[in-house]
Amino acid sequence: MAVALSSYCSMFSVLSSSTVKFRYSHRHTHTPSQRPFISIRCSRTPSNSDPNFKGQNSLEERSTGGNVVPASFKSSRKNKDFVVDSKDQQGESSVLQDSAFLNAVVKVYCTHTAPDYSLPWQKQRQFTSTGSAFMIGGKKLLTNAHCVEHDTQVKVKRRGDDSKYVAKVLARAAGCDLALLSVESEEFWRDVEPLRFGHLPHLQDSVTVVGYPFGGDTISVTKGVVSRVEVTSYAHGSSELLGIQIDAAINPGNSGGPAFNDQGECIGVAFQVYRSEDAENIGYVIPSTVVSHFLTDYEKNGKYTGFPCLGVLIQKLENPALRACLKLQSNEGVLVRRVEPTSDANNVLKEGDVIVSFDDIRVGCEGTVPFRSNERIAFHYLISQKFAGDTAELGIVRDGTSMKAKVILNPRVHLVPFHIDEGQPSYLIIAGLVFTPLSEPLIEEEREDCIGLKLLAKARYSFARFKGEQIVILSQVLANELNIGYEDMSNQQIIKFNGVRIKNIHHLAHLIDSCKNKYLCFEFEDCYAAVLEREAVAAASSSLLRDYGIPSERSSDLLQPYVDSQEVEGDQPPDQEFGDSPVSNFEVGHDGLLWA
Repeated sequence: MAVALSSYCSMFSVLSSSTVKFRYSHRHTHTPSQRPFISIRCSRTPSNSDPNFKGQNSLEERSTGGNVVPASFKSSRKNKDFVVDSKDQQGESSVLQDSAFLNAVVKVYCTHTAPDYSLPWQKQRQFTSTGSAFMIGGKKLLTNAHCVEHDTQVKVKRRGDDSKYVAKVLARAAGCDLALLSVESEEFWRDVEPLRFGHLPHLQDSVTVVGYPFGGDTISVTKGVVSRVEVTSYAHGSSELLGIQIDAAINPGNSGGPAFNDQGECIGVAFQVYRSEDAENIGYVIPSTVVSHFLTDYEKNGKYTGFPCLGVLIQKLENPALRACLKLQSNEGVLVRRVEPTSDANNVLKEGDVIVSFDDIRVGCEGTVPFRSNERIAFHYLISQKFAGDTAELGIVRDGTSMKAKVILNPRVHLVPFHIDEGQPSYLIIAGLVFTPLSEPLIEEEREDCIGLKLLAKARYSFARFKGEQIVILSQVLANELNIGYEDMSNQQIIKFNGVRIKNIHHLAHLIDSCKNKYLCFEFEDCYAAVLEREAVAAASSSLLRDYGIPSERSSDLLQPYVDSQEVEGDQPPDQEFGDSPVSNFEVGHDGLLWA
């Protein structure tokens, strides 16, 4: 079966004009018994696709609660603005006959310059793409995060206008694939009303998708129905949140465009499709509830802080013998199999606990909770309704005894991040030895076979033991006379420096800067060691950088004073280094296990 995950504007070459590939698609290697890897292609059109560009893709998210859009983003438009004479209400929705309705949808032109993760002191060649966006309250535009990822310039153009206006990215949320833009020009906002958000639609409700897909320059309208509403894998965000499946056509360039109901209300944002030999007409829309969570988060904090998580690996309890062994009196609850060390749940829950309720909502034995009338939805939907720092009350059964426990919910701490949000990747060059943190973009760029099975296993199965922990690797060696004998080393994890275990790349830089020993001793995995003379390294540094045309021996973030996060927060790393269970639902090989 040919399947691939894609979610990009009209240029992205995780699927270029032909097709775009996403950054984390390589992570989903499933055996025939496992779920196939979804291939989702997004709605942006490649206006100048770069065949070497590696798109972004990720999957794991949560949804948000309530459709209440923050007051600053609400439209002042009255319902009557969307009403047309009943004579026009035959065939297509009357809303589509209102030109003002379409005028709020704009075309996005973005120039991207992505970091070069293999050579972290420089960037890749720039490329351009087009996508869609629409006006909301507060003179803001809403679009997909992947439409403006690694942006160096963003411009927008209104329908029927030949002028492009420069836009600024205010917030970009990779997790839920949403971004907020602003345009300073008053002329851009003249005589246009922002769109209104509607409630979560029901099955078979009509839906209309509007945007600027490839195949033409003018606005495009497609129509379909709501096929499904459930927790969905978000290709770009590497998360799982509430999503709306529709059968209306969504093509590259549609990304960021609105989806409407028959009342002219925006029910969500088009963002990805499912491509497979066995499936047709499967498109996805980010619902207004997730949009509301994003906008509220931005309004409260001045930035996007992310969707929280509980930080536990849960197992379904469908088997009667398993429930009896756990002394459960009812057909409810999910079994806690693992707790992340960095989550607050690590202070409250234990392996073997059974979660039977979340904020007094009963959790079924399949890990689902009630959702609207005669529907059920994945348990972590409730978690996604919370904000970072919120408290949830869990009902648990421990050794047959029922109890209540309160847990603070925060965004998940990834040992190997899915995205590098701002600026360049961190790097440190010592006598030609290039150190950088392991990340999913780096794995995608280097390819899995070059990274090696051990590092891949750690990326898939290891948890951060404390906030700020990183897997630091020697990515390559820039040959010179100081590193003779080490030239062939690449993609190896550094474990210790002069006998001190490395916590992150900033810690490594701090140890080297404060070292007074004659030698710099680097200890790598598999007991390999590299030793350099400290004074010789300092003397040769500038000439080596000049020979390779590198502006600095370290990234700008490593110029800041080092602060030990463990000392500040009082965290103590456990003895266990690596886990025996995958860190993402996409590596879980059995449907009975699920991360919350």
